[in-house]
Amino acid sequence: MRQTLDAFVAGMPAYLATPARVLLILVLAGLALRIVPRLISRVRKAVAARQENAEDGRRIHTLSRVVRYMVTVSVTVVAGILILGEFGISVAPILGAAGVVGIALGFGAQSLVKDYFTGFFLLLENQIRVGDSVEAGGKSGVVEELTLRYLRLRDYAGNVHYVPNGTITVVTNKSLGFAYAVVDAGIASSEDIDRAVAVMRRVGDGLRQDAAFAGRILAPIEIAGVETLSESALVIRCRVKAVPLEQDSIRREYLRRLKMAFDEAGIELPSRHYKLLMTPSKE
Repeated sequence: MRQTLDAFVAGMPAYLATPARVLLILVLAGLALRIVPRLISRVRKAVAARQENAEDGRRIHTLSRVVRYMVTVSVTVVAGILILGEFGISVAPILGAAGVVGIALGFGAQSLVKDYFTGFFLLLENQIRVGDSVEAGGKSGVVEELTLRYLRLRDYAGNVHYVPNGTITVVTNKSLGFAYAVVDAGIASSEDIDRAVAVMRRVGDGLRQDAAFAGRILAPIEIAGVETLSESALVIRCRVKAVPLEQDSIRREYLRRLKMAFDEAGIELPSRHYKLLMTPSKE
């Protein structure tokens, strides 16, 4: 790099050499910051186009954002060091002082360091990708951005949550491989369980055969059986294996159809019972 700079200013007056080298460094750094991100974007699109599923595509998108960020930081740091060198400022003492200051600040910035380490392993282990629906750090929503510093989520109400990576201890990802639409259907305790189960299975089979949902449902409905039982009601649990992020829409449509099927079959839903307690009045 030094030889390139010297060759560029060869033949220039001494008072112009340093400004010229600084200008060249700034130009090269600017070009790198413009060209490299575009190159990374093209590579990401080319690699993503070869993937067989959307999950790998989301992971590549997330990793490309982190790589672009690291390249930007690296180019900026290198350009800064070269410019300082042109003005005769030795970098070694600065680095030594930075090391001492870094040790002092390290005790007060442990959470920041933890954020970066956690973010690195979240990316390395493919736990979270942009577009996933997750629960992390006490918040839930769709991942809009994942950096080495924080996780940005947008929930169903549109609220945006910034979760520091260091606070994430458990990640619940609803978008990996497949998901289940779990339904607890309540009926009156006097109803025939087998008849209700038959209706639930018929509704599930009909939903799977519907062209609008066929590509989103991966397997026939599974009836687990009676989940809870009380004097006035019993709850039958079932689940439908679905494509990731489609479980909520499938659950809502299944419940809508199940209500109509129960009404058609004359199966009663549980009703609330109130117990009236009367105490004798004191005269």
